[in-house]
Amino acid sequence: MIPHREEYRLERVLKDASMPHRTVILTTLNEAWAGPSSIIDLFLESFRIGDHTRRLLNHLVIVSLDRKAFSRCLLVHTHCFALVTEGVDFSREAYFMTPDYLKMMWRRIDFLRSVLEMGYNFIFTDADIMWFRDPFPHFNLDEDFQIACDHFSGNPHDLENKPNGGFMSVRSNNRSIEFYKFWYSSRETYPGLHDQDVLNNIKYDSFLIDIGLKMRFLNTAYFGGFCEPSKDLNLVCTMHANCCYGLDSKLHDLKILLQDWKRFMSLPPSLKRSSVQSWRVPQNCSLESLRNYGPPGKDVEQH
Repeated sequence: MIPHREEYRLERVLKDASMPHRTVILTTLNEAWAGPSSIIDLFLESFRIGDHTRRLLNHLVIVSLDRKAFSRCLLVHTHCFALVTEGVDFSREAYFMTPDYLKMMWRRIDFLRSVLEMGYNFIFTDADIMWFRDPFPHFNLDEDFQIACDHFSGNPHDLENKPNGGFMSVRSNNRSIEFYKFWYSSRETYPGLHDQDVLNNIKYDSFLIDIGLKMRFLNTAYFGGFCEPSKDLNLVCTMHANCCYGLDSKLHDLKILLQDWKRFMSLPPSLKRSSVQSWRVPQNCSLESLRNYGPPGKDVEQH
């Protein structure tokens, strides 16, 4: 829960950043991703070099999970909110599936529920997702919860899709609020699992049918990632550095991704349309590197 004083501050930040119809873009940031030339700088750069995405920065709220991340946010962005959890240190790199990682993921789900309860629709995006085009034309306004996939089956309503909690479009209504409460409480039903694995279990639950939640999975042709890249640069909206171990690997491949996009954008229109341009990544984030990955204790970035 967010204390009343903090809720008032959050309401002010959301109101300042909101589009018409009370919609905001949200990302979370901790110190490990906040340094100069780190993830947050690449994230913000993608909006600036994307196709008509710069204006979306006016509607982005960076939710800082520790004080140093908040200080850095104030230097680089307009809309910042400090979500500091007393007694928990979210500043370090979150090692995948450690207690700190799980706390950070579940804190995020609880926070997003509170945003819905305040009457705001949101696009949630991990900061290791590069924004190259406006995604809004690809959202279905009739759906309550739309989520990107590590792997997309071809059918946007197929529950066998593999969702990735790093990118979601959610409408604020009773159904989505009840869903987020159910998702958060399900951490106790599935102890030791992170939010994405819990979602993979509860997406089949009859409770979602009972509340009438309308769920849709987003096509990787538009919302791709290193697990399953968007192949056509004429279509891609976002690319996520998922299926990737380690901050250094992530930074290396994201920088190449941005270079590839700049190269594509510099082409004359006729060459863009006929282009068979493809990404030079994943490299350090390749599936081969996952197979060869060493013992536990290494860092795996958020999803």
